[in-house]
Amino acid sequence: MDILYLLIPLSVALVFFILAGLWWAVNGGQFEDVEDEGRRILKD
Repeated sequence: MDILYLLIPLSVALVFFILAGLWWAVNGGQFEDVEDEGRRILKD
């Protein structure tokens, strides 16, 4: 039972890190034009 006092806050912190990374990628323009990258590979 004592391990839950450690695992629950760690899992909540992990979720916050994942959400912060996703927010950073979206605001940084990572997903602006996903179709263009597929066309760029075919043009080579």
